[in-house]
Amino acid sequence: MAPQSQARRYRQISQVLARHGLGFFISVAGLERFVPLQRLFNRGYEQPLSRPEHVRRALEELGPTFIKLGQIVSTRADLLPVGYQVELAKLQDAAPPLKTGVVTSIIESEFDRPVDAVFGSFDPAPLAAASIGQVHAATLRDGTPVVVKVQRPGVVDQIEQDLRVLRNLAGNASRRWPVAEEYDVVGLVHEFAHTLRAETDYIQEGRNAERFSANFAGDESVSFPRVFWDETTNRVLTLGRIDGIKVDDLAGLDAAGLDRRRVAMNGAQMVLKMVFRDRFFHADPHPGNFFIQPDERIGVVDFGMVGTVGSRIQDQLVWTLLAFTSEDPDRQVDALFELGVAGRHIDRAALKRDVEHLRARYYGRPVGEIAIRPVVNDVLGVVRRHRLHLPAGYALLLKTVLMHENLVTHLDPSFEFTAVLVPYARRMMVRHFSPLGWGRSVGQAGIDLARLGIELPQQLRRLLSSLERGDTEFAIRPSGFDPILRRVERTANRLVLGILAAAFVIALAVLLSAYHVRSDAQIGAVLVIGFVLASVLGIYVAWSILRSGRP
Repeated sequence: MAPQSQARRYRQISQVLARHGLGFFISVAGLERFVPLQRLFNRGYEQPLSRPEHVRRALEELGPTFIKLGQIVSTRADLLPVGYQVELAKLQDAAPPLKTGVVTSIIESEFDRPVDAVFGSFDPAPLAAASIGQVHAATLRDGTPVVVKVQRPGVVDQIEQDLRVLRNLAGNASRRWPVAEEYDVVGLVHEFAHTLRAETDYIQEGRNAERFSANFAGDESVSFPRVFWDETTNRVLTLGRIDGIKVDDLAGLDAAGLDRRRVAMNGAQMVLKMVFRDRFFHADPHPGNFFIQPDERIGVVDFGMVGTVGSRIQDQLVWTLLAFTSEDPDRQVDALFELGVAGRHIDRAALKRDVEHLRARYYGRPVGEIAIRPVVNDVLGVVRRHRLHLPAGYALLLKTVLMHENLVTHLDPSFEFTAVLVPYARRMMVRHFSPLGWGRSVGQAGIDLARLGIELPQQLRRLLSSLERGDTEFAIRPSGFDPILRRVERTANRLVLGILAAAFVIALAVLLSAYHVRSDAQIGAVLVIGFVLASVLGIYVAWSILRSGRP
């Protein structure tokens, strides 16, 4: 998969967006000059698809980087309406399998020896093939069964090129569309790049697997594969084979005589230990990554996407839980402000009313009767309505917990996930307010204060020196003024083009009244050229007006 030139990639992106009637995104991303003339009026409605379906199909056509982007963005319920979340969640990271010779050459180049000198046996038919790599069954030379993950050639270069393109498009969008700036799409692309690069680093994935194994050492309810480092590189990962029945194969579980309720409890305990005890969790919990073994242990695979619960996130979660168990709606509003990132124009009174309605809906109900998903969806509805947005760490954590709740309730519809979660949350709060927890917080605050005391005089001195030299400038940027200027500029450009088109038409009319086309070939040629120029200008003006319509 050789990367294209950057200009060609921009052209491909603009053509795909145009084909799906996503002209607004072409305009926001600054891709107008790459749209071919024959696609100017294509609104993407030749197929009876909704706008979210067109977005999904466009991402699928643009390849692995954009598919991964859609999958991650689909988890951002604080940013996307439900229709887009549901549609983008359907994105499948699948790809045609590599040819056997390609796989063999990758392994031989990574280990500098033949495949049969690395593995005792190697099945050339992949167990699964995705956009970044594919997985093969194999055995080590001592007969140990393993799975081998082989990275596609050229995929890292293609991803890096696409990430550069996405950074540029995000920068354009932030300058052209205030909503993109408000929701920090540049920061979102940065977070996405970090996540995607981690998925292409097989050494890091192996370390993640070992960390999970260490965290759950001695736990009989879950198992993680061993990493075979002698057979692992940046592009080839070798793990012990995990066998079992897929967690969503209910008929298979029942036929094997496995206790689904016990499996559901093991799954709930596993994710809650990851989040609340270890603060390091598996962040890609789809059914294909969990296998139920004969002793009802959960075997876990695929460690490319993980998340952490930092001290700041944990502190804010504690204060949010405390606020929502209090009777004070002002504290609850403050907690939402601290949990998310507020825009410039927030109606605090309206937000307070929504929070009070939300609390009234659930207040007094037994914990076991409250499912997490409706509560989270209601809270995120408030967050979205008031244009708050969550840091990426929160969004990943919420997605993981919600997907695990789906898995365990699929196994046992009567399972009360919330009742299992509450004791873990309580223990987290007890640890937070214990003498050790307070001591750690106070100690960190003391370090921060001491650092501020040391650095502040130097920073003030540099600022004052800069002011004396006249090196410092202050810019006043009235809020909301840039969009008005851009709109006026676009309107003026269209007006000028419209006047030029009208001038050509008038000139043609004058020529037609003075000459007969057939009597003078040169005048005929001028008329044809003038007609073409007037038509092109008219079409461009009409297209730019149509394209400005937003989805």
